[in-house]
Amino acid sequence: MARPDKAAAVAEIADKFRGSNAAVLTEYRGLTVAQLKELRRSLSGNATYAVVKNTLTGIAAKEAGVEGLDADLKGPSAIAFVTGDPVEAAKGLRDFAKANPALVIKGGVLDGNALTSAEITKLADLESREVLLAKVAGGLKATLTRAAYAFNAKPTQVARIIDALRQKQESEGAAA
Repeated sequence: MARPDKAAAVAEIADKFRGSNAAVLTEYRGLTVAQLKELRRSLSGNATYAVVKNTLTGIAAKEAGVEGLDADLKGPSAIAFVTGDPVEAAKGLRDFAKANPALVIKGGVLDGNALTSAEITKLADLESREVLLAKVAGGLKATLTRAAYAFNAKPTQVARIIDALRQKQESEGAAA
């Protein structure tokens, strides 16, 4: 029979999996307590970072319906449970890993789909949500501007032709 403290830990991790839209599994071997504190502070807006036991995490992931983490649950593991923007959390982890090579991103899960370390790096390379929305808005505005110009171009050309004909008739009428 499972001990109550382990059952509570499994239930807590399973709840974190259910409450987050993404999770990034990392190896923290070689990081100091101060560095882990700095990492938690940098992720505070988008994610919570917790050191976990591999066996309990595997059980909790199965309970929460999360698949794809079993192969990466080896060695000292910690998980960033992302509740905010997954791109910002991935950027925070990537930037911290660049500054502190002891942090290794093993893999993760995004909306129920397993991610490799390379896919998390690609996710981190995406621009922020605000920038992407601004680009879409700019593209829509440019399209509307071109459409307005196209709709306006034909009547303008017709008006110029009519004006040229009027001027030609006036000049022919004055010459006759």
